[in-house]
Amino acid sequence: MIFWIVAAALTGITAAMLALALLRRREDEEHPAAYDLRVYRDQLKEVDRDLARGVIGAEDAERMRTEISRRILAADAQMQNHENDAEKTGGGTKTMAAVLMLIVAASSFGLYIWLGTPGHRDMPLQVRLETLAEDMKARPSQAEMEAEQTPVPLPAPDPEFAELMTKLRAAVSEKPDDLRGQMLLARNESTLGNHKAAYEAQAQVIALKGDNATAGDYVLHANLLIAGAQNYVSPEAEASLRAALRIDPLNNLGRYYLGLMMWQNGRPDAAFRLWDQVLRQSPADAPWVPAIRNTISELAWYAGVDYKMPPAPHAGPVGPSDEDLAAAEELSAEDRQAMIQGMVAQLSDRLATEGGTPQEWAQLISSYGVLGETERALAIWNEAQQIFVSVPEALEIVRAGAARAGLLQ
Repeated sequence: MIFWIVAAALTGITAAMLALALLRRREDEEHPAAYDLRVYRDQLKEVDRDLARGVIGAEDAERMRTEISRRILAADAQMQNHENDAEKTGGGTKTMAAVLMLIVAASSFGLYIWLGTPGHRDMPLQVRLETLAEDMKARPSQAEMEAEQTPVPLPAPDPEFAELMTKLRAAVSEKPDDLRGQMLLARNESTLGNHKAAYEAQAQVIALKGDNATAGDYVLHANLLIAGAQNYVSPEAEASLRAALRIDPLNNLGRYYLGLMMWQNGRPDAAFRLWDQVLRQSPADAPWVPAIRNTISELAWYAGVDYKMPPAPHAGPVGPSDEDLAAAEELSAEDRQAMIQGMVAQLSDRLATEGGTPQEWAQLISSYGVLGETERALAIWNEAQQIFVSVPEALEIVRAGAARAGLLQ
């Protein structure tokens, strides 16, 4: 009822303002004949004053009064006609205003009936999030999504390769517990575009490895499932992604696909948070970086974030490696200092403008420790703690660099 009362009040106010604008006359608006009447009456008074001063004679005064009186009568007739017309049209204007009010009210509620959801219960944020979570759990499975899609024709493989695949399939069928055979089958079926056969083989790889299955194994399985469903992240793919991230919480491809799943299921806010971290922590040549950069601004808009896209990353040296630092020991003190400072400055500039992986931040902090610039190392360590506060695993990597720089003693 509160919604309807507020909506009705706002609609009534809007319609009333439009009607008032139609009915209201400007306060300074008057008919030209009214101005003429004032002028002519002033002229009559002026004639009487001129006659009294002897400026004009009685005969001229009479003639001028007659002419002015004639003009007064004509102007008065115009005023009468104007008032009569106003009375006739006044009722029509009021009717038009009333009709306008009815049209505004009816069209407003009509549009709401058509576009809105009358009678729908209130949906606060928490309820909407819970509803989206329930819808996400009930989304189509891998098999359901594949059944709805039009099969994509596959190119014919090379005859020699096709013969080898026939032998491989037969060998794996005879020895399903052969780990190497299943790995080869998954990779080669994927090359042929047989995604279902590929992810089934990869599922066998994971089962055979058991507790030794890596995050990469699970991400590959999810990747094959997603490819088989034409870029749809099914519940089965999600399960593999979450298994991968339990092993390696910083797996960028796994986090990218998890963000894609959130985007597909009405959670652009969660997708934005994931992809922003992945974008800032991925190497320059990562294949998912262009996809993120093409979409993240839209995600930020939906998430209500005023987002500034970081500069495009570039490939190249990320800073001094352990080998660089070891080689620097053979140089003179002055040359060693200059070499390390140059490489560290490049890394510092890139992380400040583009961001980087936790390993790179750790390397920068430890490098400043080698240079003896403890204050700068501490400033970067403090900045890194703010950047990686929501990713404890990444923060531990950076913490190791701070320990090497002697900041945690």
